[in-house]
Amino acid sequence: MASQLRQANFLLPEELIAELRRVVPRGEQSRVVGDALRHELKRLRFRQTLGTAFGGWTRERHPELARGSQAFVRSLRRDRRVKRAAR
Repeated sequence: MASQLRQANFLLPEELIAELRRVVPRGEQSRVVGDALRHELKRLRFRQTLGTAFGGWTRERHPELARGSQAFVRSLRRDRRVKRAAR
């Protein structure tokens, strides 16, 4: 299902517009700008999420990671193998 389109007016640097017009065919310019904006917004949301999640994995909250994440993952895998073998 296609999204509805709306016109947006904003200012861009002259050289950026010139390059867009030189590189991208006229009928595809809106799609290219939309794709680039969508990509940049996704990147910004990811950075914002990282900023709010930073520090969530502290030693106090997750003592099981004190020996490192690799050792923790190995212990999880070992536990699963033991449970499967017990069936």
